[in-house]
Amino acid sequence: MVRRWLSIAFAICATAILVVPPAAALVLPTPRAFVSNLDLDCFKTNPYQPPTTTLTLRHLNPQLGDLPIQQVTLGAREQLCVPVAKNNVIPPPGVLDFVRFVDLSCYRVTGPSVNRTLVLHHLNPVLQNQPRKQVVLNQPQQLCVPVVKNGVVPSAEVLSVIRHIDLECYGFTPNPLMNQVLNLRQLNPVLANVPPANVQVLAARQLCVPVQKRGDEIPAATLNIVRWLDLEKYDVGAAATAPITLNLRHLNPVLGHLPGETATLTGRNQLAVPVAKNGMIPPG
Repeated sequence: MVRRWLSIAFAICATAILVVPPAAALVLPTPRAFVSNLDLDCFKTNPYQPPTTTLTLRHLNPQLGDLPIQQVTLGAREQLCVPVAKNNVIPPPGVLDFVRFVDLSCYRVTGPSVNRTLVLHHLNPVLQNQPRKQVVLNQPQQLCVPVVKNGVVPSAEVLSVIRHIDLECYGFTPNPLMNQVLNLRQLNPVLANVPPANVQVLAARQLCVPVQKRGDEIPAATLNIVRWLDLEKYDVGAAATAPITLNLRHLNPVLGHLPGETATLTGRNQLAVPVAKNGMIPPG
């Protein structure tokens, strides 16, 4: 009888979601360390329309905290954005444990223009040579929400941060060219077999800013990190890549009821890099 129960227990464990444990207990990185080291390689996906889902959003960053609460409805999935290192500059230990699991699935949304003028400057050390720019935020275009790929779930400490990352992406003008070649290297273990690749970074296209979905209770320590997460998206030119099919599952509690999705990555089209707004640097 004991042997039979052991066999059943083993079978259950064999089908469980794979959890990637940390080497040791992790300490939350500072907001500046986390944000400055997060770069996302955004791939187009095959079309997918999630079940009708309406969300109530409010802005988290102090620079946009006066904007009104809004409602959006999830449209078609357009992208999956996955963590990368630029020019082989790897995030430091303790930060890498967190940023390598930031996978965001981006869905089309619409809303009124906010017509907000902001001055952006780069936070990542690889792009410190880029000048500051003034942009005007227009209409929201996407909502990017956290997912896990192929059932590979990070440790509890990492999950406590990444499951609360929701970014609303606004189009803006003007759209200046960066015109710089960067080498991108995948950081997430699921895509470790994707070789490094060069991309030509082109026009600045969107600013993705942190929001909170009604019903998502964000712990104070996590809120102190995610509220500073502003990513500027650039169009990129890149060589064609072989399609990659992944299974996605939502991490944020508000979307946990949605079914799993199958996403086929069909090619790179944007790179998201960290910026600060109006000279307000994340603390730390």
